[in-house]
Amino acid sequence: MEPRSPRVLRRRRGQGGVILGLCAGFGAHLGLDPLIIRFGLLLLALLSPAGLAVILLYVIFALCVPVEQ
Repeated sequence: MEPRSPRVLRRRRGQGGVILGLCAGFGAHLGLDPLIIRFGLLLLALLSPAGLAVILLYVIFALCVPVEQ
């Protein structure tokens, strides 16, 4: 039996990525539609008392997560 390669989170630019491709990458990694990820992130940013922290985390993740080749 061959060992499975670990799944790596990658941003998807041009393949469903709208701004930085982070939500498309999370959607592909989790097996969800990127629209669900975007909608949830938007709700958290707008309705949460820590909305600015959500936006800041998005930017930090966008800087740290590599782009898919």
